[in-house]
Amino acid sequence: MSRTRVAARSFAPAIGIVVFLVVWELAVGLGHIRPFILRSPSDILAYLGRAPGDFASASWTTAVHATAGFVIAFVIALVIGAPLAASQFLERAAQPVLTIIQVTPFAAYIGAVVVWLDGGAAPVLFIATLVCIPAFAFAAVAGMRGADLAARELFASVDASRWQVLWRLRLPSAMPSLFIAARYNVGLALIAAYLVEGSNLADEGLGAIGRRASANNLGDPLWATIFCMALLGSGALLAIGTVERTVLHWHASQRGFGADRGGGSSRL
Repeated sequence: MSRTRVAARSFAPAIGIVVFLVVWELAVGLGHIRPFILRSPSDILAYLGRAPGDFASASWTTAVHATAGFVIAFVIALVIGAPLAASQFLERAAQPVLTIIQVTPFAAYIGAVVVWLDGGAAPVLFIATLVCIPAFAFAAVAGMRGADLAARELFASVDASRWQVLWRLRLPSAMPSLFIAARYNVGLALIAAYLVEGSNLADEGLGAIGRRASANNLGDPLWATIFCMALLGSGALLAIGTVERTVLHWHASQRGFGADRGGGSSRL
């Protein structure tokens, strides 16, 4: 494939974001949408330009909270996913608990968790981790259990240990499912971090700015936090996509990207 087409694919996400922002700007301007309903991107960027340091610091705090909860949930899901994938009894016992965690509106118990953990980063990390565990766990179990049967028989024939089967077969088989769950969980972790920061005893993060803006009916800082959250989510998804193409270069889902790098064609 030509370098031009490879470059076009590399810039495709940026082009998509620019088109979205242009449509947003035109919708606000041509639709005569009142400012208290929706701010235009140019207005939001102008406001951010007046206090870039405050929002950069708050965005960094929210990103750290969300990333920490995301990573902790991923590790916990792998730890519990291996035994659940090996035992249908354990899976059926754990599934209702994971489902309860997934469907319970965490916004309803944020206040209780904040009081319980005495504010600070602890309640943010706790809830961000908790809400991300179910999707990762379900993905880990499905992926590990879906390992190729012939490969499992081959590992059994050479008397491979459980650790070798897990590390060399089950975990690689689960990675595509885990990356799908990661795309879902990255947004969930950011939302959880934002909402808990807005109800926290500590005055930090985008959520704290959004809380003050809502309480005082200030549209500019509120939409600025929303804009920053959108940027964080977009950046996180782009990062996950990059990691996925690197880690899963061997997988069928990435053959098109491999063809781009190798100069071949991915068309059938």
